[in-house]
Amino acid sequence: MSLDVSPALLAQAEHGEVNEADFIDTVRTSLPYAYQVVAGLSTELAATEGEFVNDNTTPTDEERAQLLRALASNAIRGSLERHFGVTLAFVNCHRVGAFRPGAEQGDAYREFTSLRNQIRNQSPELRSC
Repeated sequence: MSLDVSPALLAQAEHGEVNEADFIDTVRTSLPYAYQVVAGLSTELAATEGEFVNDNTTPTDEERAQLLRALASNAIRGSLERHFGVTLAFVNCHRVGAFRPGAEQGDAYREFTSLRNQIRNQSPELRSC
């Protein structure tokens, strides 16, 4: 299961629109490592003039699972992007990049998400992630 959904949030979902702040709080408490990675990257990006920042820390299996769940879900990923004002990119099972919104057409984003970069970021240790 990706998220620990409260009865109140489930009721919101069953009766109409979900409050995104409530959803983000659920993501924060359910996937704390993933949330912290994105929060840290957004803070780092705001403090730099660079096009992007990235986290290439090798997480534990549990932390890696949180990243995979957060970034593989369009709803979770999109909410994190809106909440933190970034565009996220993901390579392998642990390298997360945070870009300024609109960067998808730029060279840095295209390189980060390229087939070439995916291949260069492979290693036997990450084979089963």
